[in-house]
Amino acid sequence: MKILQVITLSELGGAQTVVANLANMLCEEHEVIVAAGEGDGKLWDILDERIVKVRLTHLQRAISPMKELMAVMELRRLYCSLKPDIVHLHSSKAGVIGRIAFPKNRIVYTVHGFDSIRVAYRKFLPLEKMLQSRCAAIVGVSEYDRINLLKEGITNEVCTVYNGIGVPNIDNLSEIPYFKRYKKIILSIARVFPPKKTDLFIEVARLLPEYGFIWIGNQREVTEFGELPDNCHFVGNMPNAGAYCSKADLFMLPSNYEGLPMVILEAMCFGKPVVASDVGGISEIVRNGENGFTLENKAELFAEKIRYILENNDVYGLYSGKSLDIFHSLLTVKNMAEGYMKIYDRIYLKTGIR
Repeated sequence: MKILQVITLSELGGAQTVVANLANMLCEEHEVIVAAGEGDGKLWDILDERIVKVRLTHLQRAISPMKELMAVMELRRLYCSLKPDIVHLHSSKAGVIGRIAFPKNRIVYTVHGFDSIRVAYRKFLPLEKMLQSRCAAIVGVSEYDRINLLKEGITNEVCTVYNGIGVPNIDNLSEIPYFKRYKKIILSIARVFPPKKTDLFIEVARLLPEYGFIWIGNQREVTEFGELPDNCHFVGNMPNAGAYCSKADLFMLPSNYEGLPMVILEAMCFGKPVVASDVGGISEIVRNGENGFTLENKAELFAEKIRYILENNDVYGLYSGKSLDIFHSLLTVKNMAEGYMKIYDRIYLKTGIR
């Protein structure tokens, strides 16, 4: 089977990691092409050498009618050149452009966190409704997303496939001295921008001065939050960031909305308890009182649950083991690839390809 994966940006992020993990697994048995638009191109660095890489010159995140028209034409030329059996679209922008450009009976469209449209950019919801029939399947990365797609009237062949990852390589990690300074480390990995609730992370650090709080992923100096507490450290972007979960004691993700965050999967694959905001599909894999807690965005609640987990060795051991169990049963790359192959096979057979 020839499978074309299309995503808006070629920089690294959660959706790009899904694309890379899926493509790298599928290329073992199928011909895989990954096409992506603007960005620093770091996506290409994590793709298997057997995968064909296509840089799309007109696909971008910003809205520009002329660029959109040129992107549609570019994708149509790509389709005519490659003649893929399956076209898998990732992210809302690629989802819109791709559903206009490609034959609908070959398209799978994955919504990587429906709240980004349903809540943050609701003005685009009518467009999602209008284009829902322009694909053979719509995939939510959590049951939360699937249910909310249905509630909003997007009902065309909607299903769920959980994201999946491989265990990050922990060899040759750069030294972060803060990891050795505190008796316990709470780690967060995210960009610094408003939906990620950096302010909440800082406030929880103030409430728990005995622990070290480390944030990986800030691309600039963090100055807008005032003076940081002494135990709170922003260390910038780090290659292979998820591997640093192996060095932390607990993972924290404060956020206003999410799909199924890859960083939480990375923490769980190392057996780490998780305390996170109760948004998106997080509560489907972080289960209260089992491997962590999902909470309202209040610093006092986060501090209470973090202290409870870290100061009770029996609790910590149980939560750690449960994170591993959930990861291996639901969240591996193999699980994800099998879920998507079921969809691809159904489309392949239904359309009578070859």
